[in-house]
Amino acid sequence: MTGRRPTTTLWRPTGPKELDLVRELKWRAWPPRLPEQPIFYPVLDEDYAVKIARDWNVKHDGAGFVTRFEADSEFLSRYPVQRAGGRTILELWVPAGDTPRRAGPPGAVR
Repeated sequence: MTGRRPTTTLWRPTGPKELDLVRELKWRAWPPRLPEQPIFYPVLDEDYAVKIARDWNVKHDGAGFVTRFEADSEFLSRYPVQRAGGRTILELWVPAGDTPRRAGPPGAVR
């Protein structure tokens, strides 16, 4: 028995600047949110993440990427799933103060 805590797979659409910051953190955490970003919002569906990266990040940042990571399921259970549209348009809204370490991945960002 390894004692590993259960995790949940999440996706995060991101632009090149945020991706560079994740790279600087050795792919192990999310960078602190900017003052105008009070919420860290990973999504629960890869297709939704691809849509955001394609439709929003490319338009605003010139490129869009989708990252995948595992986060502690017990920690995530504090945050109700938010439906931002159709049945697969699901996000978690994690206050900026709870990231990057606590909502960050126990494994690598991919």
